[in-house]
Amino acid sequence: MKVILLDDEIIALDYLEHQLLQIPEIEIVGKFSDPVLGKQEILSQSVDLVFLDIQLPDEDGIQMAEEILKIKPHLKIVFVTGYEAYAVKAFELNALDYLLKPVKMERLKNTLQRIDRSKMMFDFDQLALQNQSLQIKMLGNFQMILEEKPLAPLRWRTTRAQELFLYLLQCREQFVRKSTLIELLWPEYEPNRAFSLLYTVIYHVRKTLEQYEDYFSLTNSVDGYILNLNNVLLDVEEWENFILSSLPLTSRTINDYVEMMKLFKDDYLKEYDYWWAESERQRLKMLWLRTSFRMAEWYMSNHQQSKAVEKYLEICHQHPIAEEAHFALMKIFASNKNSLAVHRQYRLLVAVLLEEFNEQPSTYITDWYDAWKLKYDQS
Repeated sequence: MKVILLDDEIIALDYLEHQLLQIPEIEIVGKFSDPVLGKQEILSQSVDLVFLDIQLPDEDGIQMAEEILKIKPHLKIVFVTGYEAYAVKAFELNALDYLLKPVKMERLKNTLQRIDRSKMMFDFDQLALQNQSLQIKMLGNFQMILEEKPLAPLRWRTTRAQELFLYLLQCREQFVRKSTLIELLWPEYEPNRAFSLLYTVIYHVRKTLEQYEDYFSLTNSVDGYILNLNNVLLDVEEWENFILSSLPLTSRTINDYVEMMKLFKDDYLKEYDYWWAESERQRLKMLWLRTSFRMAEWYMSNHQQSKAVEKYLEICHQHPIAEEAHFALMKIFASNKNSLAVHRQYRLLVAVLLEEFNEQPSTYITDWYDAWKLKYDQS
C-alpha cells in the first residue's frame, strides 16, 4: 500500500513514519510538512492512502481533502489531529478514519485493518458490477436488484442514515443544502450540534454505500451535497418518464401502457412514513389515477367494455374516493341492465365518502342515480 504523509509538525510526522515503517505492507512514497508540495505529490503520484493533518499552516486540512477527493474520489484519507473535536467534521468527507496524536501502534493497526476490510466488503463479484445496471425499486417496498437477483437490504448504522439516503435518492442529481437536511432531520437541535450529527450521518451513509461505489457518488461542497447515480435504473423514474411522455393511446401503444402501469405495484416508498415522501407519494398517485382514467376511457371508446370495467374497478380499489370511477361503473352496469350492480356501486360510494369525509356523493351523481332509480322502478 503506497502512502503519503502530510503534517506540518516535524516531530509528529517523523513519529508517524517510524510507526508505519514497522508495518511490512506499507510503502511510504512521500513525507511532507509543506502543504503545497504535499498536495502536488498526492495529486501527481499513484498513491493508495494519505495521512493528513487537519490543522495545517495557511491551509485547512479538511478543505484540502475536499479538493483532492474531487480529483481522486477513491483515494483513502485518514485524518490526523491533536484535538478530537476536529474529528467529527472530518467524517463529512470520504475519510476512512481519524487518528489522535501521538499515533499509537495498536490504533494505527486497527485503521489499516479497516482499510483491508473495506476492500473485501463486496458481497457480489466486482467484475459483474462493471457492466451491470443496478435496479432500484421505490414503488412499493424499497429493493435493489442486480443481475435479476434481489440484493440483501442495506445495513444502516442508524435510522437517520437510512432516511438521509432515501431523501438524497429522491433528490438525486440535485444540490441539497445542509440547512435543508438539518431542518428535515434535526430541527430541534442547536446549530453546532445539528451540524455535527449531519457530518457523522453523512460519513455513515458513505461507508454503507462503499460496496456500491460504481453506482453511487455522494459529493459535497461547502453548503450541501449531491447524490449522483451511475448505471442505475429506478422504477419510479422509468415509469414517470413514460407517463409524462404523453404517448398517444392507440391500438399499437395500449399494451405498452398496460406493461408500464404494472411497475406501479404500490405506493412510492410504501414502508416508510417520512413526511417529506408523502407529497411525492400523492403526486405520483395522481399521475397513476389520471393515466388509469385515460386507459379506461380508451377501452370504452374502442368497444372493450370488459377491460374498461376492470380498469375502473382497479381505480376504485386503489383510490376508493375517486367518484368518477364509481360513476362510470354505475353507467356501464345500467347500460347492461344490471340493476343490482348499480345499487351496489352507489352504496359503496356513499359508504366510502361518509367514512372518509362524512359527505354525500356529488350532486350530479346523486341526481343521475335518483333519475335512474325512478325510471327503473317505473319499468
